[in-house]
Amino acid sequence: MTKAEAKKRIEKLKEVINHHRYLYHVLDKQEIPDAAFDSLKHELYKLEQQFPELITSDSPTQRVGGEPLKEFKKVKHAFPMLSIEDVFSEKELQDWEEYLQRLSPSAQLEYFSELKIDGFAIALIYEKGLFVCGATRGSGQVGEDVTQNLKTIESIPLKLHIHGKLPSKEIEEKIKKLIANGRIEIRGEVYMEKAAFEKFNKELEKKGQKSFANPRNLAAGSIRQLDPKLAASRPLKFLAYDIVTDVGQKKHSQDHQVLPALGFKTDPGEICKDINESVGFWRKAAKKRETLPFLVDGVVVNINDNSLFQKLGVAGKSPRGVRAFKFSPKQATTKILDIAFQVGRTGAVTPIANLEPVQVGGVTISRATLHNEDEIKRLGVKIGDTVIVERAGDVIPAVAKVLPELRTGKEKDFHFPKTCPVCQTRLSKPAGEAIWRCPNSKCPARKRENLYFFASKKAFDIEGLGPKAIDKLVDVGLMSTAADLFSLREGDLAPLERFAEKSAQNLTEAIRESKKIPLARFIYALGIRHVGEETAIDLANYFDSIDKLKRATQEELKNIPDVGERVSESITNWFRSKQNQKLIDDLFKAGVRVEKPAPRQTKGSSLGLKGQTFVLTGSLETMTRDRAKEKIRLFGGSVTESVSKQTDYLIVGENPGSKLEQAKKLGVKILKEKELLELLK
Repeated sequence: MTKAEAKKRIEKLKEVINHHRYLYHVLDKQEIPDAAFDSLKHELYKLEQQFPELITSDSPTQRVGGEPLKEFKKVKHAFPMLSIEDVFSEKELQDWEEYLQRLSPSAQLEYFSELKIDGFAIALIYEKGLFVCGATRGSGQVGEDVTQNLKTIESIPLKLHIHGKLPSKEIEEKIKKLIANGRIEIRGEVYMEKAAFEKFNKELEKKGQKSFANPRNLAAGSIRQLDPKLAASRPLKFLAYDIVTDVGQKKHSQDHQVLPALGFKTDPGEICKDINESVGFWRKAAKKRETLPFLVDGVVVNINDNSLFQKLGVAGKSPRGVRAFKFSPKQATTKILDIAFQVGRTGAVTPIANLEPVQVGGVTISRATLHNEDEIKRLGVKIGDTVIVERAGDVIPAVAKVLPELRTGKEKDFHFPKTCPVCQTRLSKPAGEAIWRCPNSKCPARKRENLYFFASKKAFDIEGLGPKAIDKLVDVGLMSTAADLFSLREGDLAPLERFAEKSAQNLTEAIRESKKIPLARFIYALGIRHVGEETAIDLANYFDSIDKLKRATQEELKNIPDVGERVSESITNWFRSKQNQKLIDDLFKAGVRVEKPAPRQTKGSSLGLKGQTFVLTGSLETMTRDRAKEKIRLFGGSVTESVSKQTDYLIVGENPGSKLEQAKKLGVKILKEKELLELLK
């Protein structure tokens, strides 16, 4: 065969193979047996080996190839990959529609509803019709380049062709131009079908390897493997849901007509004339979800008109014109084998139900919180009971109900302990509280939880020092208090099982860098009960140093907004403790240096922010709420979490909460974001 003949044959084989790929992966049809399809691909492969100069990047043989990557390159999204706000009830969906109607009173609201597949979101870039880049969502602004892994997925076309009829001549002409000389971006989900997932897990178990918890984890893990051959070995699929590029589509529903014509599998969805029709679509989807070949966790309801969608804009991290209407919490029945206890850093004793392992929403659950003694009494829980377990919002495991009719008589009554399960100190429960606490500040469980808290991101933020590393240091006697951290050396860590030479070096360097810390974060890291991040900032700004805070009286503390009787008492009690005083002294001796808050700008007082108290509610458009708080503090104002008579201004963003009504009742001045920005100029 001459080179010219081979070229013709190769092009013909590619055309036929792509045709059958489209039939199988998009239309769910099969005109030839798998063996025949494989034979065509094998012939193509042999011809390309004979004439390697004829191999092109869009050839079906190039789906698996390339050396394993050392790391993923970063890809900046041309259009941010935003998340979708969740709603969990018909009422919330109807409230959303009312909100949209307030924003656009004259708009005729039409929706497009589609299945929300439980997969891994990615973006595909095609240039001149060729697949050139695939990226993960990442931060929404920047993702990871996983092109080579995505090329292994048969349902992702390597080259765009128009296979079927398009919604309009205008769209057809525009797509033809973009395929010839332009850029098209497609977004969708990589997923694995349930049957394929179960088969894959069984194969792993036969080999003695650890199985995956659910298809989404497996899909995400496969795409984030550095070796494309590993991704190729896993039965992944792709379902497209959006065309980011303007191809002339006026409605989102047209995307779902264009995508199949370009060779992509997509959910056909449904145009809904009002929100009630979207609820109907959701109900139908909920009924058939178990019979679907893949996992879905709800439906996505979009404003169908693309121009209106764009006009509505973004609030926080989600477009205003779309909501993910999640299914009701998935439930399963299981047995309570025992009830154990977890002791937190403030001494809170939380009962935990140990369950017979059960699958709920694709995840195996073996533990669920019972919250407190009152909740156990409300449920009427006995050890050995059959219970209904649910994952609220498909995330948090909880015991929802006891099924007493299934009792055998062997169940045991449960009695909340009188003493701490770790240190045996008698528990206490202050009047008006539901939680029993261990009052022993030297309780090993409390000390360990406090160490976790001390090293956490919002406190000392020591990279590489997570709970498992802390456990190891405590267990071998290298760490008893937080101050012990700062005397650790590489030689102490390197011999330990969890710490190789490099990780020991990295950790000691991270500890060294964390010694310099802002006063607010230092106060927060101490773990004083009732002192959260905001209160720590207020204390730092008011007292300016840890020494002044140590000497503060309860009356002086109460001068600070949001620091009432309970908080002031907690702070003064904490600093009275000799053990806590020693901790602070030891931290300073170990080299910890606390930075004073930046001086307030004098400009603030001229603007009238000095001494003014602000509360924020709702989502802001031009900045995050944390950034708004920083700016207010910079100009002399203070920020609290709750509205009171002492509040001067309530800043109202999109979707404000109950604080708005409270502010109106108290006569607090209400400002919109635009007015806040004017105030801050």
